[in-house]
Amino acid sequence: MSVTVVVVVLLAAVLHATWNALAHSTDDTLAGFVLLNLGSLACALPLVVFAPPPDPAAWPFIAASVCLQSAYQVFLLQAYRLGEFGQVYPLARGTSPWVVAILSATVLGHPLPPAQWAGVLALSLGLVVLTLAHGVPGRGHLPALAAAFATGLMIAAYTVVDGTGVRHADTVLGYIGWEFMLQALPLPLYALARHRRALPPRLRAAGVRALAGGALSAIAYGLVVWAQNREPANLPAIAALRETSIVLAAVIGTVVFHERFGRVRLVASGLVVAGIVLLELVGRA
Repeated sequence: MSVTVVVVVLLAAVLHATWNALAHSTDDTLAGFVLLNLGSLACALPLVVFAPPPDPAAWPFIAASVCLQSAYQVFLLQAYRLGEFGQVYPLARGTSPWVVAILSATVLGHPLPPAQWAGVLALSLGLVVLTLAHGVPGRGHLPALAAAFATGLMIAAYTVVDGTGVRHADTVLGYIGWEFMLQALPLPLYALARHRRALPPRLRAAGVRALAGGALSAIAYGLVVWAQNREPANLPAIAALRETSIVLAAVIGTVVFHERFGRVRLVASGLVVAGIVLLELVGRA
């Protein structure tokens, strides 16, 4: 990859970990996620207005992706409400490539080469260590871990849908714009219908951090798409490099949120990233 693309993807990884940290840091999680969606919506509207609309063949994929991303937000909201950032973020991000690899080998009939099986093992071990970093989770921790795992399943699902749908759209920017706009609406509309007049004061109390987080989310996704279009031959390398956000998130969990980290969680995060590199980069070389 060119130096420019490497820098852009690393910046996207930093922004991704940062907006997730902002989401986790909001005391009122629902209000924070509403503002995140509004910030994402603000970034999507210019694309909807100025980019060409997607081809009709892409709309079923956009609809499916919107449903999956809405479910992803619900699970992520629950994970951050219940669990530690340094634990649930790596679990959510690391689950997706692991699930896609297993399904590819067992359901789709695409056997994995040895390097990718090594990646699956490294990822699995890293996720287990992350989950058990401070002993066997009690019942109080299980809902957070379950929500993080479900978040990873949704990431895997919408990744597959978007990877197929964008090829039918004839416009990457138009696809991104409409998808971001539509997936940003359900949660704010639900919150408005549920809380009505009580919602605006909660949004003001949540502050601009969550709103900025939504903008960072859209920018991070746009940077990755730009990099993928700039160097399509390096898609596996770009995907692997982006997941360095897992290690950064573990560090943020320790420095910002004062969560217990230590060598065990550092090694576990490194195993997750190493597994993703083997799956996305070495295994497809």
